[in-house]
Amino acid sequence: MSAAPVRRHRLALLGGGFSTDPDGLLDDWLLGHARTARPKVCFLPTASGDDPGYVERFLEAFRPRDCVPSVLPLFRRELGAAELRTFLLAQDVVYVGGGSTANLLAVWRAHGVDRLLCEAYDGGTLLCGISAGANCWAEGSHTDSFGPLTHLPDGLGLLPGSVCPHYDGEPGRRPSYRAAVADGALPAGWALEDGTGVLFEGGRAAEAVTRVPGAAVYRVTPDGTGAAAERPLPARRLAR
Repeated sequence: MSAAPVRRHRLALLGGGFSTDPDGLLDDWLLGHARTARPKVCFLPTASGDDPGYVERFLEAFRPRDCVPSVLPLFRRELGAAELRTFLLAQDVVYVGGGSTANLLAVWRAHGVDRLLCEAYDGGTLLCGISAGANCWAEGSHTDSFGPLTHLPDGLGLLPGSVCPHYDGEPGRRPSYRAAVADGALPAGWALEDGTGVLFEGGRAAEAVTRVPGAAVYRVTPDGTGAAAERPLPARRLAR
């Protein structure tokens, strides 16, 4: 009797992708970690209110690739509960777009998508996203969902700790996130500069990559003196 296949818990945080990068390197890297050669890739544009332009950019970027792209709208939901579960659990990759982290979490919970994504994660689906789509997987995050930059001690909790996107790309991100980690408003976590990506397996960083020379993913922790320390992860440079 053969043993059941081992299913890995995998998440990828992206500091870029089809919506920001012209070269497609991060998205190609992401698809290279899918569990099948021609993966089913579902885009969740919830954080942007299912913005039609954002959806079209995703489809334009992924239709030419060797994958099966789809989109799950929730503001005009079309699937019933059973169909929604079947659809999400069949995906090899779930790719979450940017926007409002707080709104994304609220809408997912209203539709039960949060529970389904946790089930998909347990089944081996690769979960990933950019900005709010990176924040949502952790226990907490650094966000502008409420206007000014602040901490949000809320998320699905699939990734231990916290996440900060746009670490070098938006004024105030770095000092504000470091302050939140230093004073315990957010747990220690991961900060992504634009142009980077990091894959987690079993909650641990397995690989960091960058398409921008010098850009990095950082581990940010309290330093015991009331401040925070940051340590860059070794990163592989992506290129054609």
